[in-house]
Amino acid sequence: MAPSKTKPDFSLVVPLYNEEENVDALIDELEEVLVPLGSFEVLAVDDGSSDRTLALLLERQKTFPQLRIVKLAKNSGQSTAICAGLDQARADIFLMMDGDLQNDPRDFPKILEALKDADGVSGARVNRKDPWIRRISSKIANFVRNKLSGDHVIDSASGIKGFRRSILTQVPRFNGMHRFLPTLVRMVGGKVVEVPVNHRERNAGTAKYGVGNRAFRAFRDLLGVRWLKSRLVLYECELLCAEQTETKFEDPTPGREEVC
Repeated sequence: MAPSKTKPDFSLVVPLYNEEENVDALIDELEEVLVPLGSFEVLAVDDGSSDRTLALLLERQKTFPQLRIVKLAKNSGQSTAICAGLDQARADIFLMMDGDLQNDPRDFPKILEALKDADGVSGARVNRKDPWIRRISSKIANFVRNKLSGDHVIDSASGIKGFRRSILTQVPRFNGMHRFLPTLVRMVGGKVVEVPVNHRERNAGTAKYGVGNRAFRAFRDLLGVRWLKSRLVLYECELLCAEQTETKFEDPTPGREEVC
C-alpha cells in the first residue's frame, strides 16, 4: 500500500518476531490510542517471522491505512528491525515500542510532550511485571552499564522511546544498538530525558529474550560502546568564504563563478 504523500506528525516503529497471538490486539490498541494524537504512520517490521505474524498484518492493513509493513528477508534482530523502520519513516518524530503488548501506547502523549524540549525520550518502566529473575538481572545490568559507559540511564532495556529523527540518523549502527540508544544519542550531542511509563504482563506469545541469551552479548556490546565513546569523531566547524575582490585573472576560465 502506497503511503500518503503528506508527512505525518510522527512515525511509530514496532518490531515483531513470531507475535501472531498479539497482532490483532496490538493493532486495535494502536488505532484507539494514536488517532487522537494527530497524523501518524505505524511501521510494523516483521523480523523474519515463521508464524502468521506477517499474514495477520497484511489483513489488518486493509482497514488500517496508517499501517505500513516492512518485511525483513530473514530474522536479523531488534536493532536491525529498528534501523529498517527508521529508514522507511517519513516523520520528523520517531517513536518505538515492543510488539508484545508489555509497553503501553498510552504513554506516547507524555513522550511526545517531553520531546518538545529534548532530542530523545526513554521510558523508565514503573512496577515491572517481569519475573523476579529478570528484574534483578536488569538492575545489575543497569549498574554495570552505567559504570562502564560513564552514562546514567535508569532503564536501559525499556522498549518504548521517542527521538527526533534528525539526531537518531547520526548515531552509529551495530547489532545490539537498541540497548544503548539514549547513550548513543548523548554521544553525538543530543539531549535525552527519561519519563516513567507503565509496564504490563505478557499475556500471549513467548518472550524472545532471557538472562541466558542476552547477558554475554549485552556485555560485549557495552565494551564496544565504551570503546566507541572514547574514539568517536566529533567536531564543530564553520564554512568560511573570503570576500570577493576586484583581482583579475590573466586567463580566467570561461563561465567560471566563485562559489563559497
